[in-house]
This record gives sequence, structure tokens and C-alpha cells, in this order.
Amino acid sequence: MASGDSDSDDYYPGDNDYQSDSNNNYGGHVEETEDVASVIEQSYAVLREGDVRARQEEDTAKIMEILSVPSGFATVLLRHYKWRADQLQDEWFLDDRRIRDAVGLPADGAVPTLLNLRRLTCAICFGRYEAGGMRSAGCSHYYCVKCWRGYIRAAVGDGSRCLSLRCPDTSCSMAVLRELVDAVAAEEDKQRYARFAFRSYVEENPRMKWCPGPGCTHAVEFVGSDDGDQNNDVFCHCKHGFCWRCGEEAHRPVSCGTVHMWLAKNISESETASWLLVHTKHCPRCRRPIEKNHGCMHMTCGQPCFHEFCWLCLQPWANHESCARYKLDEGTLDGKLNKEDERRRQAKASLNRYLHHYERWAANHRSLHVVLNDMEKLESSELGKMADALAVPVTELGFLSEAYEQIADGRRVLRWAHAYGYYLHPVRDRTKRKLFDYLQEQANSSLERLHGCAERERRELFGVGDIRAGAIDSETYSSYREKVTRLTKVTRNYFENLVKAFQTDLAEVN
Repeated sequence: MASGDSDSDDYYPGDNDYQSDSNNNYGGHVEETEDVASVIEQSYAVLREGDVRARQEEDTAKIMEILSVPSGFATVLLRHYKWRADQLQDEWFLDDRRIRDAVGLPADGAVPTLLNLRRLTCAICFGRYEAGGMRSAGCSHYYCVKCWRGYIRAAVGDGSRCLSLRCPDTSCSMAVLRELVDAVAAEEDKQRYARFAFRSYVEENPRMKWCPGPGCTHAVEFVGSDDGDQNNDVFCHCKHGFCWRCGEEAHRPVSCGTVHMWLAKNISESETASWLLVHTKHCPRCRRPIEKNHGCMHMTCGQPCFHEFCWLCLQPWANHESCARYKLDEGTLDGKLNKEDERRRQAKASLNRYLHHYERWAANHRSLHVVLNDMEKLESSELGKMADALAVPVTELGFLSEAYEQIADGRRVLRWAHAYGYYLHPVRDRTKRKLFDYLQEQANSSLERLHGCAERERRELFGVGDIRAGAIDSETYSSYREKVTRLTKVTRNYFENLVKAFQTDLAEVN
């Protein structure tokens, strides 16, 4: 027979394998009655592509008017200042000559003449061209349209660096403006250049980022404070959440450093995890990983579970009937296994602790995707049917959307809390471990109550798939709405306090 793993206290990894999450002070006990969410201000704004384009055009027009420069000049200047128009304006009037030299604009402030006024030779192809047949970037270096087109095509093919294009003459630093690109480039290259120019408003702006959600075209403008090591989770209209500081998926309550350590460990353990999928199974009762190291199919889980089951079919051993038998490899000797027992015992404690947290981390991630899909289905079709059945506007059912948003947030928090839990030392942080387990259990219970009410009870009240008018009376609906709203508030308050507890490294223990 084989049994489950020994207690994790048998193995003591190095202290460098642990990291604490210490951020803001957490001054209160975990309560479900205090409305923490009511004092939290949203520190970001989600912008659609049209909003971003309007912002960009507004800033460009402002600089054109204040500095009395053409559009191409204004764009180059704004990009140099990462689209911070106020800072550009302040420094321009202090020393505009220095700024012109830095960005490659004419020092005298005059609008450059782009066409040649007399017959010249192209310095690239050496062709002779009459007046008006060549172009320059505003300097004295003129090239034919064909050579300019090839030069810009190569630059556009190199990516967004084409926005910083300078005169082809290596001794000249004159900037190539948008007006010149539009005059000489092929249509396809002009469109790509325009796209890079548009995206630069977000990509070069330190207070804005594109949403990394699959297929999303929204941008997020962050207006809060990102000082310190505290993560700042933002959520796009597409429901994707990410950390403003590190760009990973939203991961409160743990720090960006813990996230990077955890993800790196998942990568390093991928080969081990693959082996375990083949050589280990989980106890059907307590879900602890169990390694099969003998040929017998009769498995017994370790304490305190002691559940007995068949390795092949996972059925209880007490009522087990004969099934296909696993054969021990002929070359495996019991003596060899005994020689490796001590090594396995020391490694299993750490590995099983990792698998415990990884399994729950991954399970909450999968649950989160299911919740997001259910939320999309609810908002796209089911809310409309429910509103028709109740003869109320769809906005009246917003409490259900809020409930699902809270469920999704809870799954995110529980997911990353297990990354925090893994880095609790099995011996030194024994008391913190007990509090961590207690908070996890309470959080799960709170979340499951809300999820059951928002999902299962809703379907029982309204029916599944076919919602008919008159299926629910107003009194029952009011009672249900009140229950969902109350559970949403309770769960939100609990999780906000739970986050504070983890962010302060469970300071209550100290």
C-alpha cells in the first residue's frame, strides 16, 4: 500500500525561497459589516479608440495654437515630452532653441521649404531632377520622391521607430515630419505610419496603457498613485483585469515581486508537474496528491484522512470489485525503493506544499474564466429576458451584474492568495499559516453563498433557457433582489478586509 505525503514541517527550504508582502497598515479586524468599497475611489479611466484619437487631436491643436507651429512640429514636440502638453508649454517659453535642437526642428523657427527650387542631383540615386521634383526634411539635403518612398518604407517596416525618423544624410539630425511622409510615401506605408503615430499617444504616455486583453482596443488612463510596491489593479470594459505596475493579470492582494517569483517557479516546476500528472493522483476525498510507489492498487491516504481507495478506478476500497491490475516493473527491487525513501520524504513535503497551492491557484483561474463567460452571457441575453418577464427596464437588474463582478473579483483574490500562502514558511510562519487557512476558508464560504444565490437560485426562480412573463411575482423578486444585494455587499466588504490582511503580511498575528 501507499500513503499520502508527510507533514510539510519535515522539509526546510532556504529562507530565500520566501517573501513577505508588506504594504499599507491594516488597522481593523476582518469584518463583514463595514462597507469598505464605499470609500474606494476608482483611480483610472477606460478610453475607447475614438476617445484616444480625440484626446490626441485636442492636445496637438492646443500646442499648435499656443506655440504657433504647424501640426507636424507640434506632434514631434509632444512625442518628445511623452504627450505632456503642460510640461512642453512651460519649458518651451524658457528655452525653445534647446528644445528645437533636441527634436530636430529648424532653429530659426521658420516653416521649412520641402521642394527644391532649382535643378539638383539626388544624393541617393544620383538622378538629376528639375525644380519641384525633389523633397527635403527641411534641411539642405534633397532626395527624389522614389528614394524618399523607399527610405520611409524601410523605416515603417522597422516598427514604431519610424516616428523618430531623421534626414537620410548621416550628418543631419533634421526630423522627418508627418507632412513629408504623407507627400511621398506609398498608401500602405502612410496608413502604417498613421497607425504608429496614433498608438504613440498611449504607448509613450506614462499615464496610459493599452489593455492587454485578447482583441481589446481600449486604453486605460491611470490617475491614481503608483508609488511604493503596492499593486494597482485596473479593469477594462472587456472585463480583463491587469496590474498597472507589472502588466500581469490583476493579482491583489500579493505584490508584483511575489507574482514574478510564483510564475517563475511554475515555469521551473513544469517538468516536475508533468511527471506528477503521470505518476500521482489525488485522494478522492481530501484531494491531497498521493504518489504510487508500490505495485499494490490498494491506496490509503495519510492522516487525518485515511481514506482507502483503488489506484486505477479511484473507487472506495471497501466495496471495490476486481479491475485491471497495475504490474510492477520487473527491474524494480524493493531494496532500491528503500534506499530512496529518505530522499523522497524530504522532497515530497516541499513539492506537495507547492502542488497544494498551485492546484488551487489554477482552479480559481479556471473558475474565473467560467464566471466571466457566464457574466457575458447574462449581460448579452439573459438580463433582457428577465427584464421582459418582470416588465422592468434592464437597468433595474444591475444588481446581478454587480454580484457577478464581485464573484470574479473574489476568484482573483483567492487565486493569488495561494501564491502568498506558498511563501509562508512552514515552521517560522506556523501561526500565520493557521490564520491564512482560516481566512481562505471564510472567504470561500462567503463567495460560494453569493455565487449560489446569483446563479443557482436565479435559474430556479426564472427558469433555465426559457424565461416567460409572469414566471415570478413582484414580492418574490424583491426578496431575491434584496438577498443578492446584501450578499454582494457582505462579500465585497469581507474581501476588501481580506486583501488588507494579506497586504500587511497578516499583521494581526504580530
